[in-house]
Amino acid sequence: MSLSEEDVRALETEITSAIDGAGDLNALEQVRIDALGKKGRVTSLMKNLGGMTPDEKKIFGPLLNQIKNRISGSIDARKSSLEGAALNARLVDERIDVTLPAYSEPEGRIHPVSQVMDEISEIFADLGFSVAEGPDIEDDFHNFTALNIPPEHPARQMHDTFYLPEDENGDRKVLRTHTSPVQIRTMQNSQPPLRIIAPGRTYRSDSDATHTPMFHQVEGLVIDEDTHMGHLKGTLEAFVTAFFEVDNIKMRFRPSYFPFTEPSAEVDIGCSFKGGELRIGEGDDWLEILGCGMVNPKVLDHCGLDSKKYQGFAFGCGIDRLAMLKYGMTDLRPFFDADLRWMRHYGFLPLDIPTIAGGLSR
Repeated sequence: MSLSEEDVRALETEITSAIDGAGDLNALEQVRIDALGKKGRVTSLMKNLGGMTPDEKKIFGPLLNQIKNRISGSIDARKSSLEGAALNARLVDERIDVTLPAYSEPEGRIHPVSQVMDEISEIFADLGFSVAEGPDIEDDFHNFTALNIPPEHPARQMHDTFYLPEDENGDRKVLRTHTSPVQIRTMQNSQPPLRIIAPGRTYRSDSDATHTPMFHQVEGLVIDEDTHMGHLKGTLEAFVTAFFEVDNIKMRFRPSYFPFTEPSAEVDIGCSFKGGELRIGEGDDWLEILGCGMVNPKVLDHCGLDSKKYQGFAFGCGIDRLAMLKYGMTDLRPFFDADLRWMRHYGFLPLDIPTIAGGLSR
């Protein structure tokens, strides 16, 4: 084969021009294959070195190696340039203008638990109750002892209660297992007559479709000189009727046991489960919704109230459970998943403020 230095340099010029003219990485890769691939033009010339004379090898060997190296360097440089340009173009395409105005349609929703808390507060405010609050971290006295819960009671065990590390006195605080300590603090700091509800977060070591380690309860308390079981039944009937917005609701009180009330009862409401749908206020089925009873005299004594002069009633129920029953939710866990899709479906608009006159749910 007849080969001259001019031919080799002309080939280099042609390939370099093709490299500079490559518009994207795919085109550049094709130039590289045509020049330096297994069957590339420069590669083919280097394979022909074996058939050259010693004098030709001395000339074309170094020359072809130099050209190969320069072409490789040009390809690398062009590749870096094209990658940089592609990145800049992508950054421009994906640029977000943070100065744009907010989306005009409001996205915020009131969580069903917050909405139900407001509904409950509205109902009991109409009945003359006030809202009381207390700390989430409680001591043994307010969470257990003052409520007549004995030391051997299962509720005190670690498998059911979240205990905090011991303090310098060797005492262990707990995350409150109910909002009953708010009742204790209210009785200690106020004189009867008392009429309060205590909504808030509570904590127990339990987790499944209907239980979570943190959940919400509301408890009610009435203390006066002349309070009896009839007042309790009338209060709960007014509450259940207003909350579920059902005119004719059936209720039954079943004897039960709670350390802090005597006598104690669990309350069922009439319902129907036909067709897999829960309907409150109709049918022959029953659904348990809360516990209640007359305040145990020992609880009044622990709070410094004269149990021979005062008596009262208390009740408590799960707010999360009430929300599930009223608004058709079957699993408690999504309440705490922070899923915006769930919130858009079950949440309430900020201006949907529950009122007795305007209707609790709309």
